[in-house]
Amino acid sequence: QEQLVESGGGLVQAGGSLRLSCAASGRTFRDLAMGWFRQAPGKDVSFVAAIDGRDLGTKYSESVKGRFTISRDNAQNTVTVYLQMNSVKPEDTAIYYCAASQFTYYYGNLADFNSWGQGVQVTVSS
Repeated sequence: QEQLVESGGGLVQAGGSLRLSCAASGRTFRDLAMGWFRQAPGKDVSFVAAIDGRDLGTKYSESVKGRFTISRDNAQNTVTVYLQMNSVKPEDTAIYYCAASQFTYYYGNLADFNSWGQGVQVTVSS
């Protein structure tokens, strides 16, 4: 049974740092693009960052570019995806979701992501 489990969320002051982790197991995620998305209160889910499954190319939303870094560790049975969040701002407050695409590369389509974690809360205080 496939499973994506996020961890590392919490409360952080503006300007601080936080690192989210996502442990993905149950199927072969190694060759699949992985992404982080977030949902702020009263808003739709939005793209944060993605990392491709083979060449490890990365993409970021404009709002986090230069502050957040996505990376991945492809172990044999479990893929771990990280989101290093630096210089956080109050507007980064949201539930953050890890997701796996059905494709190797990120094509910019939310619908490509067919496996999702339960989400982790990140709250940035001003």
